[in-house]
Amino acid sequence: MITRTRLAAGVCALLAALTAGLAFPAGAAAGEPTGQDAPKVDLVLDVSGSMRARDIDGRSRMSAAKQAFNEVLDATPEEVELGIRTLGANYPGDDRKTGCKDTAQLYPVGPLDRTEAKTAVATLTPTGWTPIGPALLKAAGDLDGGDGSKRIVLISDGEDTCAPLDPCEVAREIAAKGIGLTIDTLGLVPTAKLSRQLSCIAEATGGTYTSVEHQDELTDRVNQLVDRAAEPVVTPVPTEGASRCVEAPTLKSGLYTDREEFGQQRWYRVEVLPGQELRASVSVAADRAVNPGYGVLMRAVTVKGREIVRGEAAGNGRTDVISTGLRYPEPERDGTDSDKPAAETVCLAVTHSFSAASGVKTTPGLPLELTVDVVDGPGRAGDVASFGLGRGWWLLGALILTGFLAGLVWGWLSRWRVAVWRTN
Repeated sequence: MITRTRLAAGVCALLAALTAGLAFPAGAAAGEPTGQDAPKVDLVLDVSGSMRARDIDGRSRMSAAKQAFNEVLDATPEEVELGIRTLGANYPGDDRKTGCKDTAQLYPVGPLDRTEAKTAVATLTPTGWTPIGPALLKAAGDLDGGDGSKRIVLISDGEDTCAPLDPCEVAREIAAKGIGLTIDTLGLVPTAKLSRQLSCIAEATGGTYTSVEHQDELTDRVNQLVDRAAEPVVTPVPTEGASRCVEAPTLKSGLYTDREEFGQQRWYRVEVLPGQELRASVSVAADRAVNPGYGVLMRAVTVKGREIVRGEAAGNGRTDVISTGLRYPEPERDGTDSDKPAAETVCLAVTHSFSAASGVKTTPGLPLELTVDVVDGPGRAGDVASFGLGRGWWLLGALILTGFLAGLVWGWLSRWRVAVWRTN
């Protein structure tokens, strides 16, 4: 696959499944949708004093949030179990220690009673502090258990006021637990600092961040996220790469998860038939504090050690995930190759160059997600390897020949005009 320095929106969505790899049973089929248990959503609402501000379509932020919640509750799919948690809703005082514990379950996660949930929302009044970190920890507990999708939707108008419990680090800890939980964040009329914090929280679990300044934007976005929770979950299959190709597990097309230690190399094997194309990609998640300067390398190698093709990506600074990929077509064989094995064994080697920051645990290794896809090659497999031109080489050759002939004609005409000019 094409090398990417970041997961696009689609890759980001797989990060939550990536970090959840070891929690799934080894007998699951690769990439098989699961979720017999009901999908769960916990709406976490900031009810701190700043929610009194009247800057959302002439209404207070609290009023806009209440209306959005009421409309979302009406539209919530029947199969979704939904709960509501608040932060900063109960303690109006100045004691920081007490204020940073102010998070409560307003409506428990479970089958939705719309009337009861709306009644609970109607009682909310902007009150206290903004303990985002503690609220996320509690919300993760609200969603514990089951193998259905789990999603936290955090709505806040201000950054956390309970440092040093950094909510971004809390989100990374939640991801590292491998419970398959995604956190999406929405910032109400956000400042630059709030946007950075909410973006970091979302990225740590493969979620999304959205800036909201209007009532309809808030309602629409929360509805989208609740509906997304009802979509089938694709479960990556746990696997364990080896230190050498000869000992590596043989993978079929699908989605796999593994963990790789710092400085380690993981090997996997894939069988590719003549006329097929191997497409593979890998994503490595930084689920803890790491040093700046990192990269990921994926190589396709023959069983004899000859490198076929590679994909690599690198970066510097803070990141939550880095990805790369490769493509390898196995050419069709003619009659003279009939004595060769039916399929070629391709060895995939994955290496990352993350290094642990001071005091950071190095075990378990960083979570990685491996996508393997073996498909029928389009046309002759050899064409695909030629920089993606396929049969376009014929057109390129024709264009080169045409340009060459045009150059000869133009040169002859130029010399003729010069000769005529000199004669005259």
